[in-house]
Amino acid sequence: MSLRLQVAEDMKSAMRAKDVPRLAAIRLLMAAIKQREVDERIEMADDQVIAVIEKMLKQRRDSISQYESAGRQDLADIEKFEVSVLQDYLPQALTEGEIEALVVAAIGSSGAAGVKDMGKVMAVVKPQMAGRADMGKVSALIKAKLG
Repeated sequence: MSLRLQVAEDMKSAMRAKDVPRLAAIRLLMAAIKQREVDERIEMADDQVIAVIEKMLKQRRDSISQYESAGRQDLADIEKFEVSVLQDYLPQALTEGEIEALVVAAIGSSGAAGVKDMGKVMAVVKPQMAGRADMGKVSALIKAKLG
């Protein structure tokens, strides 16, 4: 089953179970998927759906930090719940060791010598880690290895 169909089925299940918070989070995801499909006149594949989910996760994480710094824990809790729902649709995350091994291999294969070659390494690593690792942390690891 494609990821898009999985999301649609989960939305139906949440409706039947009357799980309002989960339903709201899934509806946000479905709206983002449909919006992109309409804008680009395409039917999205799993990798494109994962890209939408990653973008939504980044937005939610930014919102959480802003809400917490403003003392609005109630809103931060809502965002945290949405993050947990969205993460259910991503592939299993890579461990720290697996990420480091992929980064080291990418540095070797791309011939990167310094921080200025970071783009080359990211180009190799990003397709391998899409949806399976926080690319901000991966970027920091690459910078540390090259620096």
